[in-house]
Amino acid sequence: MTTDLSILKLIMDASVVVKIVMTLLLLASLLSWTLIMVKSGTISSTQSSVTKFEERFWSGVSLNSLYEELSQKTNRYGLERIFYDGFHEYKRALNTDPTSRLSVTDSVQRSMRVAASKEVDDLERNLAFLATVGSTSPYVGLFGTVWGIMNSFISLGQMQQATLGVVAPGIAEALIATAIGLFAAIPAVIAYNRFSDKIDRLVVSYDNFREEFTALLERHASTQRKPV
Repeated sequence: MTTDLSILKLIMDASVVVKIVMTLLLLASLLSWTLIMVKSGTISSTQSSVTKFEERFWSGVSLNSLYEELSQKTNRYGLERIFYDGFHEYKRALNTDPTSRLSVTDSVQRSMRVAASKEVDDLERNLAFLATVGSTSPYVGLFGTVWGIMNSFISLGQMQQATLGVVAPGIAEALIATAIGLFAAIPAVIAYNRFSDKIDRLVVSYDNFREEFTALLERHASTQRKPV
């Protein structure tokens, strides 16, 4: 008599606990892949926006013109948001106290620092979920495997005569839980590391722009009393 050892058959014949483990892992994998697709698009869009804005900013365009152009946009993100918030604060502070260059510089730095922090927080949102899936899924799958193998040996002990054909299905279905755990964990870990690296690079771009833009505004503030 031939025993059906197909993956689907083994999953359907698994114990309730192992089925629950498999379902949770599959759900975690589905959510991970959804988040990976969304986050990949968001980060790629931000990187593209940063590149385009840097080219526009250093092309010699008037700061006032660039500010007015961005003021017409409802959604500003990346360097657009940092520049807009910083220049907005620059205009306000310089009109309030045009003689205090240090005060203007400090307020602009604070404004851009807050904007950059919000941008990074948006990019990092839900990344902890990928880290959690990547670190816990193998252990959840291992729990399902241990539980399934334990049940197999309990059933084995109740038999007068045991053969490999009797034990194999129970052990195989238990090992599927570990396989699903790895299937959920590996993409999550790879995506988390990849996204973290890209976000770190964006943070460096933000920091460099803030320093360069602040130096530029300091030169303007020292040569004139009104916004550029």
